[in-house]
Amino acid sequence: QVQVVESGGGLVQHGGSLTLSCVTSGFTLDYHTIGWFRQAPGKEREGVGCISSSDNRTNYVGSVRGRLTISRDNAKNTAYLQMNSLKPEDTAVYYCAAVKTYLYCRGYGRDDYQYWGQGTQVTVSS
Repeated sequence: QVQVVESGGGLVQHGGSLTLSCVTSGFTLDYHTIGWFRQAPGKEREGVGCISSSDNRTNYVGSVRGRLTISRDNAKNTAYLQMNSLKPEDTAVYYCAAVKTYLYCRGYGRDDYQYWGQGTQVTVSS
């Protein structure tokens, strides 16, 4: 049974930091690219970044580049999203997703991902 479970969300002040975790089971994480997405109230779900399966190359959307860092530990079946210098506009539900591929993750959009978690709420106060 495939499971993707995010955790680590919460309330943080403007400028603060959070680290989200994404624990996977039911498939081999080594073969899967991980993407992180977020959805703010009234907005579409957008990708914030990804990490490739083959070489751990990452890609980030411009609005978070330099503030967010994605990493993975395949031995623990876990991916991470380290978020620094958080802003109120980062407030959203954050989702982790996985797709089986060896290609660079940059070319993969929301509809390409096979497995999704339930999301974790991140709220940044001003």
